[in-house]
Amino acid sequence: MMKILVAYYSRTNVTKKIAEEITKELNCDIEEIKPKVNYDGKIGYIRGGKDAIKAKIIELEALNYNPADYDMVYLGVPVWAGKSANPMISYIKENENSFNEVKFFVTAGGTGFDGTFKQLEDFVGKEPIKKLALTTKEVKQDKYQDKLKIFLE
Repeated sequence: MMKILVAYYSRTNVTKKIAEEITKELNCDIEEIKPKVNYDGKIGYIRGGKDAIKAKIIELEALNYNPADYDMVYLGVPVWAGKSANPMISYIKENENSFNEVKFFVTAGGTGFDGTFKQLEDFVGKEPIKKLALTTKEVKQDKYQDKLKIFLE
Protein backbone atom coordinates (compact mmCIF):
# COMPACT_ATOMS: atom_id res chain seq x y z
CA MET A 1 0.00 0.00 0.00
CA MET A 2 1.19 3.48 -0.86
CA LYS A 3 2.31 5.63 2.08
CA ILE A 4 0.92 9.16 1.76
CA LEU A 5 1.55 12.37 3.67
CA VAL A 6 -0.36 15.63 3.34
CA ALA A 7 1.86 18.55 4.37
CA TYR A 8 0.28 21.98 4.30
CA TYR A 9 0.50 25.54 5.52
CA SER A 10 -2.64 27.60 6.01
CA ARG A 11 -2.99 31.11 7.44
CA THR A 12 -6.77 31.46 7.12
CA ASN A 13 -7.87 27.78 7.16
CA VAL A 14 -8.79 27.70 3.45
CA THR A 15 -5.84 25.45 2.52
CA LYS A 16 -6.36 23.54 5.79
CA LYS A 17 -9.91 22.62 4.73
CA ILE A 18 -8.63 21.01 1.53
CA ALA A 19 -5.74 19.29 3.36
CA GLU A 20 -8.16 17.75 5.85
CA GLU A 21 -10.50 16.65 3.07
CA ILE A 22 -7.63 14.93 1.21
CA THR A 23 -6.51 13.25 4.45
CA LYS A 24 -10.04 11.98 5.09
CA GLU A 25 -10.39 10.66 1.51
CA LEU A 26 -7.01 8.92 1.47
CA ASN A 27 -6.86 7.94 5.14
CA CYS A 28 -3.25 9.16 5.43
CA ASP A 29 -0.97 11.17 7.70
CA ILE A 30 -1.18 14.95 7.89
CA GLU A 31 1.44 17.54 8.83
CA GLU A 32 0.50 21.13 9.55
CA ILE A 33 3.47 23.39 8.90
CA LYS A 34 3.65 25.91 11.74
CA PRO A 35 5.98 28.90 11.38
CA LYS A 36 7.69 30.41 14.41
CA VAL A 37 7.01 33.79 12.74
CA ASN A 38 3.59 35.29 13.48
CA TYR A 39 1.58 35.82 10.28
CA ASP A 40 -1.74 36.53 12.03
CA GLY A 41 -3.87 39.61 11.42
CA LYS A 42 -3.18 42.59 9.16
CA ILE A 43 0.45 42.99 10.24
CA GLY A 44 1.06 39.29 9.63
CA TYR A 45 -0.57 39.54 6.22
CA ILE A 46 1.80 42.34 5.20
CA ARG A 47 4.83 40.53 6.70
CA GLY A 48 3.78 37.38 4.84
CA GLY A 49 3.61 39.15 1.49
CA LYS A 50 7.08 40.66 1.97
CA ASP A 51 8.55 37.34 3.12
CA ALA A 52 6.95 35.47 0.19
CA ILE A 53 8.37 37.89 -2.38
CA LYS A 54 11.86 37.26 -0.94
CA ALA A 55 11.18 33.51 -0.50
CA LYS A 56 12.50 34.11 3.01
CA ILE A 57 13.46 30.94 4.85
CA ILE A 58 12.05 30.99 8.38
CA GLU A 59 12.13 28.73 11.41
CA LEU A 60 9.32 26.21 11.77
CA GLU A 61 7.91 24.39 14.77
CA ALA A 62 9.15 20.79 15.10
CA LEU A 63 7.70 18.44 12.50
CA ASN A 64 6.09 15.06 13.22
CA TYR A 65 6.82 13.28 9.94
CA ASN A 66 9.74 12.82 7.57
CA PRO A 67 8.57 13.15 3.94
CA ALA A 68 11.30 10.69 2.86
CA ASP A 69 9.26 7.94 4.58
CA TYR A 70 6.38 8.46 2.13
CA ASP A 71 5.79 7.37 -1.46
CA MET A 72 3.68 10.46 -2.15
CA VAL A 73 3.59 13.84 -0.44
CA TYR A 74 0.77 16.28 -1.11
CA LEU A 75 2.03 19.84 -0.57
CA GLY A 76 -0.69 22.42 0.09
CA VAL A 77 -0.15 26.15 0.27
CA PRO A 78 -1.84 29.51 -0.25
CA VAL A 79 -0.58 32.07 -2.77
CA TRP A 80 1.01 35.13 -1.15
CA ALA A 81 1.95 38.05 -3.41
CA GLY A 82 1.99 35.77 -6.48
CA LYS A 83 4.30 33.24 -4.79
CA SER A 84 4.10 30.28 -2.43
CA ALA A 85 3.59 31.26 1.22
CA ASN A 86 7.15 31.06 2.52
CA PRO A 87 6.47 28.64 5.41
CA MET A 88 6.03 25.99 2.66
CA ILE A 89 9.29 27.03 0.97
CA SER A 90 10.97 26.77 4.39
CA TYR A 91 9.47 23.27 4.84
CA ILE A 92 10.74 22.15 1.43
CA LYS A 93 14.22 23.56 2.19
CA GLU A 94 14.27 21.83 5.59
CA ASN A 95 13.44 18.54 3.85
CA GLU A 96 15.61 18.98 0.77
CA ASN A 97 15.88 15.85 -1.42
CA SER A 98 13.36 14.03 0.82
CA PHE A 99 10.45 13.92 -1.61
CA ASN A 100 9.71 10.80 -3.65
CA GLU A 101 6.57 11.79 -5.58
CA VAL A 102 4.64 15.02 -5.05
CA LYS A 103 1.27 16.57 -5.82
CA PHE A 104 0.64 20.30 -5.26
CA PHE A 105 -2.61 21.91 -4.15
CA VAL A 106 -2.73 25.68 -4.08
CA THR A 107 -5.40 28.11 -2.91
CA ALA A 108 -5.62 31.77 -3.83
CA GLY A 109 -7.95 34.73 -3.75
CA GLY A 110 -7.84 34.76 -7.53
CA THR A 111 -4.45 34.67 -9.24
CA GLY A 112 -0.84 33.64 -8.75
CA PHE A 113 -1.26 29.91 -9.30
CA ASP A 114 1.29 29.57 -12.13
CA GLY A 115 4.05 31.40 -10.27
CA THR A 116 3.38 29.38 -7.14
CA PHE A 117 3.39 26.02 -8.97
CA LYS A 118 6.63 26.97 -10.75
CA GLN A 119 8.27 28.03 -7.47
CA LEU A 120 7.21 24.81 -5.68
CA GLU A 121 8.55 22.74 -8.57
CA ASP A 122 11.87 24.64 -8.51
CA PHE A 123 12.30 24.19 -4.76
CA VAL A 124 11.23 20.53 -4.67
CA GLY A 125 13.38 19.84 -7.73
CA LYS A 126 10.81 17.76 -9.59
CA GLU A 127 7.53 18.01 -11.44
CA PRO A 128 4.40 17.15 -9.51
CA ILE A 129 2.30 14.16 -10.58
CA LYS A 130 -0.73 16.47 -10.45
CA LYS A 131 -1.65 20.05 -9.53
CA LEU A 132 -4.84 21.46 -8.09
CA ALA A 133 -5.65 25.18 -8.11
CA LEU A 134 -8.64 26.37 -6.08
CA THR A 135 -9.88 29.87 -5.37
CA THR A 136 -10.86 30.89 -1.86
CA LYS A 137 -14.41 31.35 -3.16
CA GLU A 138 -14.57 27.77 -4.52
CA VAL A 139 -13.40 26.40 -1.16
CA LYS A 140 -15.68 28.57 0.98
CA GLN A 141 -18.71 27.77 -1.20
CA ASP A 142 -17.84 24.04 -1.32
CA LYS A 143 -17.58 24.12 -5.12
CA TYR A 144 -14.37 22.09 -5.46
CA GLN A 145 -15.51 18.44 -5.14
CA ASP A 146 -15.21 17.55 -8.84
CA LYS A 147 -11.73 19.09 -9.16
CA LEU A 148 -10.63 17.38 -5.95
CA LYS A 149 -11.89 14.00 -7.13
CA ILE A 150 -9.84 14.25 -10.35
CA PHE A 151 -6.81 15.44 -8.36
CA LEU A 152 -7.00 12.41 -6.04
CA GLU A 153 -7.28 9.81 -8.83
